[in-house]
Amino acid sequence: MHDIRLIREAPDAFDAALARRGLAPVSSDILAIDEGRRARIAAAETALAERNAASREVGAAKAKGDEAEFQRLRALVADKKDEIGRLEAEAGAADTALRDLLMGIPNLAYDDVPDGADEAGNVEVRRWGTPRAFEGKPLEHYEIPAAKAGFDFEAAGRLSGARFVVLRGGLVRVHRALAQLMLDTHVEKHGLTEMWTPVLVRDEAMLGTGQLPKFAEDSYQTTNGWWLIPTSEVTLTNLVAGQIVEDARLPLRMTAHTQCFRSEAGSAGKDTAGMLRQHQFEKVEMVSITRPEESRDEQERMVGCAEAILQALGLPYRVIVLCTGDMGFGSRRTYDLEVWLPGQGTYREISSVSDCGDFQARRMNARFRREEGARPEFVHTLNGSGLAVGRTLIAILENGQQADGSVTLPEALRPYLGGRSQLTPTGDLA
Repeated sequence: MHDIRLIREAPDAFDAALARRGLAPVSSDILAIDEGRRARIAAAETALAERNAASREVGAAKAKGDEAEFQRLRALVADKKDEIGRLEAEAGAADTALRDLLMGIPNLAYDDVPDGADEAGNVEVRRWGTPRAFEGKPLEHYEIPAAKAGFDFEAAGRLSGARFVVLRGGLVRVHRALAQLMLDTHVEKHGLTEMWTPVLVRDEAMLGTGQLPKFAEDSYQTTNGWWLIPTSEVTLTNLVAGQIVEDARLPLRMTAHTQCFRSEAGSAGKDTAGMLRQHQFEKVEMVSITRPEESRDEQERMVGCAEAILQALGLPYRVIVLCTGDMGFGSRRTYDLEVWLPGQGTYREISSVSDCGDFQARRMNARFRREEGARPEFVHTLNGSGLAVGRTLIAILENGQQADGSVTLPEALRPYLGGRSQLTPTGDLA
């Protein structure tokens, strides 16, 4: 959501910022609606003042016995009442049109975000770790014998269709251990507060974080109107919706492990093999609520939190900053962490950490007050994966695969696995 005052003050700058995201100018449309809305509000206020004045004069005319003036004033009061109703209805319709238009416009990128039309314009920031050298061609995760025993795509297809998986045996335990490692690290080392939230939310929550109205087809809605969350960014961020947060509580830093649900409407035919892109998956999410001047540093801190998980697991990765044409709808700047997948011979996204500025806060009216009696200000919101559990499992399998079909597991996981250090070729923990 955008501040209409800033658009009024600098419409050309607003359009120039949209152009960086590959969008056509819209300030003239916004201002035309806004001017019409304000004109009707002003006209309604004038008509109300005229009605009130006429109402006061009605009694005087009656007392004087001036029947003609009495009737004229009564008719004027009635006419003004109708006029006010019409103007208020028109102003309300214009307000709705303005809100709908602003709701569909993405956030504006920070000035230092690289320009670009698509992912080709993304810029690598750094790399960590050296991809392992294999004697032969490494397998993709679903081809590795130790993993094949734990993946059942056929059963999932019978139950639910494509882009689902059933996990069994040792593979499930590794998956669960990964989520536990992530949560423990974020809580004990990074100071995040663990939360447990619903996975079903109302329209307002999806509107607040920007999934609605533009991206409804990317999510699932129940027959009674609830939405299945695509990420716990939705629930964690909306915990401050409609609230004025005490300054002393900021920054709020939260984490949650939840099921996530995405229709993957725009990914037909993409990543159909294996469990890289699923309709149902698990993620450990991080959300921060900060003062405006702190959000840039907070984003760097959150990237570091995600990196710490990858480093603990010994997984090579790179950090990239997304260009203006590849950023998400609500973001002002996004860093992606991409983990090395030897089976594909490339880096693939495993975390995305976004600074949304006050974009989401305006949509959900989330504010804070610096001191008692001070005017409330909008908070800044940030979110990031810490990490996507299924994709981390894929990376563990592909980077730890051995020639005999087994998988060597990272030392960091072993305390969660009863000291076991590998998945055998038959899928058992040993």
